[in-house]
Amino acid sequence: MDDLKRPQAPRHQDPDAYEVRHARPQDVSGARSVMLDTFYEEFRYGYVPEWHADVVDIRGTYLDDPRHALVVAVRDGEVVGTCAVHSRGPAHPPHPRRLAERYPSGRTAQLLRVYVRPAHRRQGLARAMVRTACAFAAGVPGYESIYLHTNVDIPGAEGFWRSLATEVCDARTTGEHGGFGTVHFEIPMPWGASARADHGRPAPASGREPSVRL
Repeated sequence: MDDLKRPQAPRHQDPDAYEVRHARPQDVSGARSVMLDTFYEEFRYGYVPEWHADVVDIRGTYLDDPRHALVVAVRDGEVVGTCAVHSRGPAHPPHPRRLAERYPSGRTAQLLRVYVRPAHRRQGLARAMVRTACAFAAGVPGYESIYLHTNVDIPGAEGFWRSLATEVCDARTTGEHGGFGTVHFEIPMPWGASARADHGRPAPASGREPSVRL
C-alpha cells in the first residue's frame, strides 16, 4: 500500500442499512482489508508481524476458537467495521507489569481491532460492535474482566472509550509502551451481560449473539 490519498466516499446516513454480527467465513477477507488499511492509512506503521499475527489467520484465531470472537459491521455485503475478542491479556513488556498481573491471559477478554472505515463512521457502528463483543465475553465461562488499550493520539479514540469504559492506567504518564499514547481501560463485565439481555433473547449455546440491524 502507498501513501497516496484515496478519494473519500460520501458518508452513509442510513443506519438501518448496517448489520452488526459475528463474522462468517466469507467475511474474513473483508475484515482483513479493514484492519490492514487501518494499519497503513491511519496508524502509519503498517503491518507488524509481532503485533498482527491474528490478522493473517483471522479464521483460526477468531472463528475457530470458542473463546474468541470477531464482530463485523456489514453494509451491502461489504465489511466496513471490525471488533475482536481475544483471551490474551496485556503482555509485560511492553505494558506495565501491574496490568499483566491484574488482567491475566485466559481470564481476561481483551477487545482489539475495533476499526470502522472512515466513510462509515458516526453511525454508531463501533459502539454496537463493542456491545455485541462484550455480550459474547459475558457468556463465555472463565472470563472475569473485559480489558482494552488504545492509542489516544488517534482522533476520537480517547473520547469514544471514555464513554464506555473506565481508565485503569494512563501510560503517557509513565513513559511505558515505547512512547505511544497508550491508555488502558476496563469495561465492567455486568455491562456486557446487560448488553446481551438487551437483545431480547438468550445467547445461543456457543455464546455468539444473533445479528443486530442498526
